Amino acid sequence: MSASVRAPLLFAAVAAMFLFTGFTSSWNSALGIFNMGLISAIMALGVNMQWGYAGLFNIGVMGFVALGGLGAVIIGMPPVAEAWAAGGVRILLGLLLALATILGAVFVWKRMKPGRWRGVAITVLLVIGFYAFRAVFDGGVEAVEAVNPAVSGNLGGLGLPVLIGWPVGGLLAAGAAWIVGKTALGLRSDYLAIATLGIAEIIIAVMKNEDWLARGVKNVIGLPRPVPYEVDLQQSTDFLARMQAIGADPVTASSIVVKLLYAALFASVLLLLIWLTQTALKSPWGRMMRAIRDNETAAEAMGKDVTGRHLQVFILGSAICGLAGAMMTTLDGQLTPTGYQPLRFTFLIWVMVIVGGSGNNWGSVLGGFLIWFLWVQVEPMGLMLINLITAGMADGSPLKDHLIESAAHMRLLTMGVVLLLVLRFSPRGLIPER
Repeated sequence: MSASVRAPLLFAAVAAMFLFTGFTSSWNSALGIFNMGLISAIMALGVNMQWGYAGLFNIGVMGFVALGGLGAVIIGMPPVAEAWAAGGVRILLGLLLALATILGAVFVWKRMKPGRWRGVAITVLLVIGFYAFRAVFDGGVEAVEAVNPAVSGNLGGLGLPVLIGWPVGGLLAAGAAWIVGKTALGLRSDYLAIATLGIAEIIIAVMKNEDWLARGVKNVIGLPRPVPYEVDLQQSTDFLARMQAIGADPVTASSIVVKLLYAALFASVLLLLIWLTQTALKSPWGRMMRAIRDNETAAEAMGKDVTGRHLQVFILGSAICGLAGAMMTTLDGQLTPTGYQPLRFTFLIWVMVIVGGSGNNWGSVLGGFLIWFLWVQVEPMGLMLINLITAGMADGSPLKDHLIESAAHMRLLTMGVVLLLVLRFSPRGLIPER
């Protein structure tokens, strides 16, 4: 079957799965899965740019996704005036001292001749800067975290529209990717994977422990929405009149309308990214990236800056993951650092890219929708199947109880089976790279 026929058929099959869920279960469930499918597709696009375009093995996806969520919080949440008055200025001064120390060390490194005295000067500068930073910063942190810790205990955000937080989340992830790339992109692929995973864990650890930033493990809740609240729609006489005219339940309808509005926002972002990534892939830049991926030595011999292009695509892919992280935090309405697990934000995204088709943007989108749908639906479907199989067994039977308890593991089993089947019968993914 040709790719021009296969791709539409596969997308139609995935669409039919969502429609089947809507008709047999509820449209609220179907739209909820669809919205997270859109966000997953965007994350898969970001990873596909790094791996499919350039062959960069990044398994620190969750760190960049978390930074995107932090960006949405910093922009969308209102500032905590009492916290800023108590220690906000000291925290900013401490951060400026840390930045000045790092820049000073870089300046000394570049200006002084190599030798023992350069090492001594840098060491002295870093030690003095570190203690000066802690003397200013720690007092500010203690003062901020003591301000009503049950509710806030942090500086809050800027109180701007949360949609502005989406590109800001992407910029935060891009900044972190630049730092990671400057230090780790020279490593071999397996060492790069270890480095990115370690850095992602550091990012999550900082978010969990720095309460002044985003409340740590106490979580940020009540993030403003870019769409109306269901309760506001239910109190709108206009909305109630329209629902009464078509005979719909206002409570259910309000939830569906909100999810549809989210879907419109997320789909707009996804379509824009698809257009941009497809245009880039077909451009001379895209051909250069694939040439570097396939043979770095030959590309370098032709005068291409392999390290510079790797850094470029690593930053772009991470920025897209950060954008998706900001969108997901907005959809959830809260930032939960403990929820950023490698199983969901690294393994699952990689499965989406591999199953969909590495190097193919449309394949990554298909993988995002398909794998997320299976991830959500397989467990209840597995429980129904096991209940059907064990219907004839006596209640209290050890085998029946064991099988029912095993339904919780259907997700991992299904992901493994899907991955094995695709790698066996379609090694280049469901929609291979052309």
